[in-house]
Amino acid sequence: MLAFCIQWLAFNWRTIVFYVFTSFFSLLGMPYFLLRPCNPINCSHWTRILRLSTYLVGIEWEVRGLEVLGQRRGCVAVANHQSSFDILGMFWFWRWSHLIAAVAKKEIFYAWPFGLAAWLAGVVFIDRINSDKARGQLAHAAKLMAEHDVKLWLFPEGTRNKRRRCLMPFKKGAFHVAVACQAPIMPVVYSPYYFINPHNNFHTGGKVIVTALPYVETKGLTMADVDDLMTKVRSEMEKVYQQVSEELKAELPPNYPGLVGFED
Repeated sequence: MLAFCIQWLAFNWRTIVFYVFTSFFSLLGMPYFLLRPCNPINCSHWTRILRLSTYLVGIEWEVRGLEVLGQRRGCVAVANHQSSFDILGMFWFWRWSHLIAAVAKKEIFYAWPFGLAAWLAGVVFIDRINSDKARGQLAHAAKLMAEHDVKLWLFPEGTRNKRRRCLMPFKKGAFHVAVACQAPIMPVVYSPYYFINPHNNFHTGGKVIVTALPYVETKGLTMADVDDLMTKVRSEMEKVYQQVSEELKAELPPNYPGLVGFED
């Protein structure tokens, strides 16, 4: 039992440090958030502190497409999802963007103090079970996007992708919102986290490339176009995902432990 606990801690300590750091500073930030509750500007300000945790967990972020991130324009940002560290990536490159309102499943709200602080900081929580509530919550987010040039951030895969060969199928919610609001889509691609491998308990720091792709316009599209729009965006993201995957692999030493046990 002791050996198992030691092994578990050795594999997960970076994730634990990340959770503890963000929870502690989120708790400290709540009085500040209460000055403007549920306003996305809170995230923009407070992530200056939260992104310091990237140095504790040893992740190097290379952000590409800053000219896209920097546009002060409301949009629906869609990104692939692999790990809790995706949120850390958002903290890191938030400084180049105007306002971002992340959309998260409602279960995260109950992970206090982080969940409560995230809600006060402007994160939009969606009840995926209750479709009526979800529509109302997304309507609020869409209003932020339209009136305040907020980037509404969603993970269309719907859950963490633990494979590395390709992206998972996308769900339609983000694309419905974009077409309904006639708002552009900003695709964002995270490279594979080769420094995390549950097959052999390998978990070190490493490099992640995050690429913001050019906006995909939706003006003039209808709900009948959602499937084609989703296919187009996923295809563009998949292409970049494969490119950055090969780029990172070329930088890794032979027999790198992070590559063991995954499909190629």
